[in-house]
This record gives sequence, structure tokens and C-alpha cells, in this order.
Amino acid sequence: MNPDKTSAPPDADAQKVLDVTSLTMSFGGLRAVDNVDLDVKEGEIVALIGPNGAGKTTFFNCITGIYPPDTGDIHLIPKGGKPDRLNGMKPNKITSRGMARTFQNIRLFQNMTALENVMVGRHCRTKSGVLGAIFRGPRTRREERDIATSSFTLLHNVGLGEFVNEQAKNLPYGAQRRLEIARALATDPFLLLLDEPAAGMNPQETEKLMELIETIRKSGVSILLIEHDMKLIMRISDRILVLDHGLKIAEGNPAEIRSNQSVIEAYLGSSQGAN
Repeated sequence: MNPDKTSAPPDADAQKVLDVTSLTMSFGGLRAVDNVDLDVKEGEIVALIGPNGAGKTTFFNCITGIYPPDTGDIHLIPKGGKPDRLNGMKPNKITSRGMARTFQNIRLFQNMTALENVMVGRHCRTKSGVLGAIFRGPRTRREERDIATSSFTLLHNVGLGEFVNEQAKNLPYGAQRRLEIARALATDPFLLLLDEPAAGMNPQETEKLMELIETIRKSGVSILLIEHDMKLIMRISDRILVLDHGLKIAEGNPAEIRSNQSVIEAYLGSSQGAN
């Protein structure tokens, strides 16, 4: 049985939810991302791969508002809505538009419980404002109850129900990774960016992660991820883009990428390409 995913995306004619064109980002004389085009469609899992230093995380940082790109356009497109140009927008504003992310290095509130971590993510959808938080009227209290309830449900949905009241620092490593994903999902995104979600996981944790990613996609959230675990990438991705020294050198489905000689030389290695 071929482990590669060779089927077409769920809907080949699906609308784009992310459209990045000619993105370029330099640091001094180093061009970290060089004129890269990338798009993600509704219901699609797209992987961005490449060797260390290829520009993957810089690309993520540009489209999520951490770095302002030198040139290029970034558009987020809600279902049935108009393209929303993200260039120059702050990260919190981008999150409110419907794109959330996790980070390569876990960024949890370690002394807060799992439930509280998810509730923090959910607060970007609150409407009470500063005055509501100060005076705590009926509307604010009702909203806080709703946040706690939805966060509790989300923790159970990602398999962390047993850790609801456990401090984040006490969770097993794999559970911390899943908690960060849960917190991102709490912002109610339609596009989720995952930066090396399987880093440091054992095979059993990675298998559960793959199941979670598929479940998230089935819930209607499109996914763009960076990952070095090639077994994971080949099994769950609809489409793969490959960066090398900031340049996009290949794009295709898993089978096409596995057999692409430029990719083999730049990243996979000849022994992997032959498998």
C-alpha cells in the first residue's frame, strides 16, 4: 500500500481562503523568502517543507503580521466574502479576521490551567469590552460562562478532557502541543497555520496528531503547516510546496513531490526519494 496521499483536494473547484503572491522578505543582504506564491483552498491541507533555513517560518511570520514583507500581497478570503488584504495588519487583527497559528516553540501560559489557556484564545471573540470587564454586568457574566463552556468542549474535542484543570506546565509534551492547537482553534479560525506541530513527539503522539488534523479539516477549517516529519506530510497533505534558500522549487501532491529530483537533492535525500 502506497502511504502517499495522491487523491485530489476535497473539492478541486473550491474557493481560495488564502492567496499569497510574490512574497519577498529580506534581512540585510539575505533574502529569506524570494518571490513566493502560495494559496490554500477551502477544506485543503497544504504543507510547506524545506531544509532548515529555507524560509518557511519567515513566510509564516510575514503572513501572520509579525514581519512586514518587502514586497508581495497577502489576502485572506472568508467564505462568501471579499478578499481581505493583510499587509501591514497587526497579528491580533489578523487573528480576528479568521487566521490562527501555533508556533515552533510552545507558547503556553505555563502557570494557567488548560481550560484557562483555551479561554484566553476565545477572548478575541468577546464583545463586552473594557467597561464590561470592570463592571461585570449580566451580559459580561453570560459571555464568560459561554467562553468557559465552549473552551471545555474544545478541550474534550482535542483529547485533553482529563487535563482541564491541570496547569499547562504539568501536561505531557504531546498534550502541550495539542493544547496550543486548541487555543488557536478557540479563536474560531477558518484557516489554521501549524508550525512544526509534530516536533519532539513520539510515534504514538504523532499518530494522534494526524488524526486530530484530519478532524480539524473535517470541521471546515483549512490547514497550512510546516513540518519535518515526512511520513506525516505524505499521509495527510493534499498539496505540498517546497522551499529552498527562500525560493519555491516545487509544488504538487505527495507522490509528485516524492519523485521530484530537485526536492530529493535539496531536502529529502536520495534514499528517501527511492522509497
